[in-house]
Amino acid sequence: MLFAVLCTDKPGSLSVRMEARPAHVDFLTGLNAQGRLAFAGPFLDADGKPNGSLVVLDAGTIEDAQAIAAADPYAAAGLFASVEIRPWNWVFNKPEA
Repeated sequence: MLFAVLCTDKPGSLSVRMEARPAHVDFLTGLNAQGRLAFAGPFLDADGKPNGSLVVLDAGTIEDAQAIAAADPYAAAGLFASVEIRPWNWVFNKPEA
């Protein structure tokens, strides 16, 4: 099952994001290699700077998705003001469809 992980950065935390980014990218690369990452990318503010994240995971349960999200180096760095995890159904433009 797919889960959308919607993350909002704490205000003024761009430096935290940039410092943790290499570890975050490595983490997502590992999830991708395991077939657990559908897609991911940052939300952008009006100036085009990242201010949050959207990560769509393939996980068995919401608890699995929560555990994966908690293991993200961005979460460990305290980047996020909020994280919402919701079951998601990919209907249009799904690559394997």
